[in-house]
Formats: sequence, C-alpha cells, structure tokens
Amino acid sequence: MSLAGRLEELAMSDIFQILSVGRKSGTFIIQGGKGTALILFKNGLIFRAETDDLEGDLGDNLLDAGLIKDTIRNMAVEVKKKLPSKSIAEILFDFGSVNKATIDKIAKKRIEKIISRILLWKDGDFQFELDDLTLEGKTKLPDFGWELSKGLSPEYLLMEGARIHDESTQNSLSPCKEFSAEDSEQSRWDEDWSSEPAQRNDISALKSLTQELRFPNSASEITLLILRFASDIFCRGVLFMVGKDEIIGLGQFGLDIEGAEEKVRETVLSTDKSPFFRKIILQQMTYKGVLENDEATRLMIEELGGVWPSEVAFFPLIAEGSVVALLYCDNFPTGKTMGETTGLEIFIDQAGLAIEKSLLQRRLRKIEMKKGLPQT
Repeated sequence: MSLAGRLEELAMSDIFQILSVGRKSGTFIIQGGKGTALILFKNGLIFRAETDDLEGDLGDNLLDAGLIKDTIRNMAVEVKKKLPSKSIAEILFDFGSVNKATIDKIAKKRIEKIISRILLWKDGDFQFELDDLTLEGKTKLPDFGWELSKGLSPEYLLMEGARIHDESTQNSLSPCKEFSAEDSEQSRWDEDWSSEPAQRNDISALKSLTQELRFPNSASEITLLILRFASDIFCRGVLFMVGKDEIIGLGQFGLDIEGAEEKVRETVLSTDKSPFFRKIILQQMTYKGVLENDEATRLMIEELGGVWPSEVAFFPLIAEGSVVALLYCDNFPTGKTMGETTGLEIFIDQAGLAIEKSLLQRRLRKIEMKKGLPQT
C-alpha cells in the first residue's frame, strides 16, 4: 500500500493522524516548491526527518552547540564524499566524537524544526511507501540526518511546530525596540505585574488561536488546537472521544510515561462504571475540583502513571447538543494551583461550533454529489 497525493488536497495534520493512528511504518517524501523532505515512520512514530529547506545539517547543529570541533566536522565532510550513503551524524558517531544520547538530543530539536518548517509548505506532492524503510536513492537530499533511538509522536511534533510558528509570528509582529529608558522601566514594571499568579494565560492563548479555529482543515486539526491551548495553562492533559457507553483516548500533552501517545489511544473507560463521568457528560458543564474515586477514574489514573492528583479539570466539547469529546487536565507533578480557565472554556465552545460547521459542510457535499451538483 502507498499513500500519494498533493498537500493542497490533504492537510499535513490529517496525513500524520492517518499514519500515527494506523501505526504505519515506511518512508514519507514531500517534494514541493520550497524543497524536498523525508520522514521515516515506524509503528506510527517519527524516527528521522530531513529537508533541504533548512540550512546546514546535523553536523552543523552539533558544531554550533559546541559539541564537536570544526576540524572533526571537516573530517566528517571529507569521509562523506567517499561514503555518500552515510549521514554526517553517523560518521561522527563512528569517529567516536559524540555519543548516541547527545546526537539524539540534537536530532530531536532538528526534527522539531523540520516539521515546523514543512507545516508551512502550501503545495507539493507527497508519497508514503508502506514498510519500505530504505532511504538511499529516494530523494536528492544530501543528508538523511539521524535515526532516533526512541521515536517522536506526530501529534507532539504538530503541536510543537505550531508553537514555533506562533512564536516566530509574534516576534515578527513585535515593534522595533526604539524606546526611552523611561519606557523600558515601565515595560519592566508591567512585566513584573504580569508575572503574578493572576496572569491570564488563557486569554492570551485565546487571542492567538481563535483565528486558526475559524478555518480548520479537519476535525483532527481542531483537537490539536485544543491540546495546544490547554498545554499553555496546565502541566498535562488528555483528550477523550466520548461514545455511547465509553470514552476513548485521542491525544495528550505533558504525560511523562513510556509510550504516552500509544498508551492514551489504548485507554478505554466505561461510563457505565463511572457515575462521575456520567454526571459531567449529562450536565455538559466544566468540572474543576477533586477527582471522584470510582472504577473508571481509577483505571484512568493508573494509565496516566498511577499518582492521584490533588485537583483536576474536565472540559466537555459539545457539538449538535451532545458531548463528543472530554478534555482532562491537571498540574501533576508540580501541584501548582489551577489558574483561570475562562479562555479555554470559550475556546472549547468555539471548537464545538467549528466541528458542527465541519459536519454540516460534509453533509452538504454528500447531498451535492448525490444530485450531481457542483461541490461548494
């Protein structure tokens, strides 16, 4: 099986979701106007990524970080000329110049930058070859980077890429630093006040993400936006899909457990065994406080690492009059007091409306196809 198409037709977030949820293994190649990119998937996780849309290679990153010397970097370049199938990172590792843990750390940061870069690509052809993990001869990329010892969650990389993009956008929109010493003093005074516990992170996040929610490419993109928003306010969280008699894990942020993304997707909680969950879903209202102890909540905490949090929050996402998803958040392990969440609640309400709009558009397209009308 292969998956092929154009970025204009299928959003990158949807592609990642398909490969991640299906736990696919293979090579994913994009060729667009801004360059070429290669991503290696194993069991739905990303182990390697490289693009010629990013200056330098992993050897340059190691050099910039002061982890290798210029002479060693130059030697690796010369060796690569004779062994083009080997990456610079692999050659440096063979030299003994840097250990695997260090390369993994730098490679992870580079992969985050690569994904954030290709998320901005508006056009291009993509192809995924299932179970084909060979890299040589597939692209004209000069280097294939480094294969991580532990794969990265595509959902995490999408969230991190969006965060990097948000930060770069905010920096580009910030005014030039042409102000007096008095202005500078006032700025520091304002910053001191804004750093107090009453800081409204939820409102600032609401301003930056609501625009993206207006024109989502898919339902999966809406769920990623919710997780991004919540990650600015809480230490960790899980988004559950709500069914008739059960809730099923969709995605997470901040979980410090082995195979967090897979663990969440394998989590299925029966609402029949939880008066607590049934009450939240029935009332369709935000809950903040102590987590009630029942069979389903015990299973949830066990799946999240086994430590019972002192305070939790649940935010129901409502579409067409029913709860379709449930966001769980807490501040473990910091134990930090829960802050204001009005902005998050407003955003989740808007997310429900966005899902309703998406469902309506899908129904209209089906009607148009049945009638043979031009699709809107």
